[in-house]
Amino acid sequence: MIISIASGKGGTGKTTVATNLASAIDEEVQLLDCDVEEPNAHLFLNPDIRDRETFFVPVPEIDKAKCTYCKKCAEICRFNAIAVFNQTIMTFPELCHSCGGCMAVCPENAVFETGREVGVVERGETGSIDFTHGRLRVGEAMSPPLIHKVRSFIRKDILNIIDAPPGTSCPVISAMKGVDFVLLVTEPTPFGLHDLKLAVEAVKKLGLPRGLVINRSDIGDQQVESYARAENLSILMEIPFDRRIAEVYSRGELIVNEMPEWKGKFLELYQNITEMAG
Repeated sequence: MIISIASGKGGTGKTTVATNLASAIDEEVQLLDCDVEEPNAHLFLNPDIRDRETFFVPVPEIDKAKCTYCKKCAEICRFNAIAVFNQTIMTFPELCHSCGGCMAVCPENAVFETGREVGVVERGETGSIDFTHGRLRVGEAMSPPLIHKVRSFIRKDILNIIDAPPGTSCPVISAMKGVDFVLLVTEPTPFGLHDLKLAVEAVKKLGLPRGLVINRSDIGDQQVESYARAENLSILMEIPFDRRIAEVYSRGELIVNEMPEWKGKFLELYQNITEMAG
């Protein structure tokens, strides 16, 4: 089973829910931090990193001795990663989506692939949690390839929890597509509601079962609850604006460890998810 924990905006408590849910379950679990631009699940789990792999994506390079400047490679590229001007050809690796089309259409076999570093994948473990996360290279614009690499380590024999990036853009879709359940995390504020609506519409497009966690549930107003009822979006957990929880979080510790009563609540959350996911 694969659960993706997502949110329409950052700072709602997505990582808090992901790490505490993984820690509450008394069985082997894999947590995959796919927020590769700013991964932070490791700060709470403190895994023993045992493996580190630099990740590359294939990008084109041109053998100018063979190139006839026919422009077929530039014409097939929808991302303008290749440009041909008279007797000059240029590649822009940062724009390349690694589709391989330029290699396929080149009549002179003048295009070959080389690798471009986009980040690293680190793997480790802590207790019964198998941990994987990606770190995007500073300055890199495209995170989906690294997210796909992190997801390639999903184990079908155990529960997998994905900590998705915030928002509703391509990285989030990469972290949600094909999962068994999407758990959305929001806060009861106008900003939280606005971005929750965007996230719900994205999950609808993917046709995935979904539920909602409201963090800091006793601040703001009731508009999020009203919206959830109107959308038939089940509220599976509410986390109050509690100083004790804030203190635990600020120390980089887990709620389920420091406040044992919350372990049962996260186990109930997991049980409800498994029922809704079928």
